[in-house]
Amino acid sequence: MYHLTSKLIIYKFDENSILYELADICREYDEQEYDVDRITSRIYTQINRLLSIATSYGFNDNLWHNYIAYLLATTENPFTLVSEKTGKKDGSVNQFAKNDFRLIKELFDYDFSSMEADLGLNCFSIISNYDAIVKEDKIYNKEVSIKVKELSKAIENTSSTDELYDVVTDFYKRYGVGKFGLNRAFRLSHDENDDFIVPITSLDSVVLDDLIGYESQKKQLVENTESFLNNNRANNVLLYGDAGTGKSTSIKSILNQYYDQGLRIIEVYKHEAKYLSKIISQIKNRNYHFIIYMDDLSFEESESEYKYLKALIEGGLETNPDNVLIYATSNRRHLIKETWDERSSSSDEEMYKSDTIREKLSLVDRFGVSIGYYKPTTLEYFNIVVELAKRYPEIKLSKEELEREANIWLRTHGGASGRTAQQLIYHLLANN
Repeated sequence: MYHLTSKLIIYKFDENSILYELADICREYDEQEYDVDRITSRIYTQINRLLSIATSYGFNDNLWHNYIAYLLATTENPFTLVSEKTGKKDGSVNQFAKNDFRLIKELFDYDFSSMEADLGLNCFSIISNYDAIVKEDKIYNKEVSIKVKELSKAIENTSSTDELYDVVTDFYKRYGVGKFGLNRAFRLSHDENDDFIVPITSLDSVVLDDLIGYESQKKQLVENTESFLNNNRANNVLLYGDAGTGKSTSIKSILNQYYDQGLRIIEVYKHEAKYLSKIISQIKNRNYHFIIYMDDLSFEESESEYKYLKALIEGGLETNPDNVLIYATSNRRHLIKETWDERSSSSDEEMYKSDTIREKLSLVDRFGVSIGYYKPTTLEYFNIVVELAKRYPEIKLSKEELEREANIWLRTHGGASGRTAQQLIYHLLANN
């Protein structure tokens, strides 16, 4: 195996990867200068690592095939990034790529049986026909799992280097490569051992139809997003209004609806606004459209993070990339808490306090689209409850009984909203 990995040109994988560790183990085995207990321990260590990856991504059947496919799907290099944008293209680099694909197919089909027999092992046989315990979606990264297993099966069916080249480059063009290609949502990590931008692996499956009402609001959001994805002019969006009315749900639904068209979301909290420029630098040249999602956005009187957001939206000397927009939600129309003290006349500390007020309040004007989500009327609230109840056959209450329960719930659980209605439905299900 080591004589294969050493000849790779484009695909230089991590030297600490399972692939390279096993290659070194195979080199030691081939040279016949090994201690059986030591080399067995090294093999089991790599098998353990392979099982951990299989658990994280829900791999099954041939774990070795899944692993090689995973490496191909997640490795970012100039060849894979260009293939992500253009698919297969003519060029001299293809000679190097096909050299690597020939070697990778040999690694994919590598026969561990001789080493297994000599060392009295059966671990490679087990992972080549692995029956994984069925797991819930939230336990593993289903987004990556589906794509990698699809690629693995496609590679199994190839019989030539050219076929493998076509399969992999088509995969890159269709799904992309690396974390941005295989995942739909991300957050920031401040752990020095992690990447700066890391995938969110457990996501709501909510869609726009799940949000009852607010048709004009959803229409505005869809139109702006579709224009963005079609590389036409689009605006940053502020969704503001009462709590529990579906602002965050709308944005999550937009992601689910347009993910397969290249939409990605990065969730950024307001205290992380100072990292916006760093985020932009990592995503501006990728073949995706990114929404920077700032939920429940508001700034107190003493906070200055809004200046980072304002600077990004306004743009500096460097033009903001066309593949990035900001979608924010807030319970405040103007985002920044304004006090009557700020409206007072000049003081010794601030001669131009009115300028400061205008600077703060002008942030909302930097969002080209502002969409209001308002608390439903009592009748609208009743309608939301009734429509939600239709989705659960277990709830047998009549419309009149539902409205009566909704009225009681409303008196004891705050104002009318979609969130309050959903909480009532969960209560009825729990007591059904």
